[in-house]
Amino acid sequence: MGNGPSYSRWSLEPYGIGMKLRNLRMQKHLTLSRLAVETNLSTALLSKLETDRMIPTLPTLANICRVYGVGLSYFFAETTKHSLAITRKAHLTGNGRGQESIKQIPLHALTPNAQLVARVIEYPSGTTGVLSEVGQSVCGVVYVLEGKLQLDSGGMHEVLEPGDCAYIDSDMSIGWSAGGTDRCRALVVTPRNPHEG
Repeated sequence: MGNGPSYSRWSLEPYGIGMKLRNLRMQKHLTLSRLAVETNLSTALLSKLETDRMIPTLPTLANICRVYGVGLSYFFAETTKHSLAITRKAHLTGNGRGQESIKQIPLHALTPNAQLVARVIEYPSGTTGVLSEVGQSVCGVVYVLEGKLQLDSGGMHEVLEPGDCAYIDSDMSIGWSAGGTDRCRALVVTPRNPHEG
């Protein structure tokens, strides 16, 4: 049975017990020393549990649950969904091709269950367009990474510069234009259109 501990470690890994233990302690603003007093366990043992260097026994975990006021199910609840998409900076940098059409760089795969669509949009200087037509509802966040992006709606003209963010939830017609002499790049997050891919 030499494979027991490694199999146990492998089978418990998805539950992230150590991370959950640490997060609970941080939420309760407890030090390891204080938790040691509350649980009657050593700080060394608690540290090993939080850093996944040791697998907790059920009695030890039950003792810790008592202090935190959570049940064992907190640590063993099955994950129903998990999606993490990472886009490296290298994939977002432009290649200096000059004036082109609008370029969209998706930041994640568009799956049938995706709730949001996140993408970086590159607007060449001087281009214009419409985010939404009259009566068409739009909801999303636009965060300007570089350049200038002007939003026009109902007689209002707002120029967004790098670091500026706009949250939009409207059914008014909203237009945009890329200002300045350089392209504009913005992170745009919107709810997924059910008719998309």
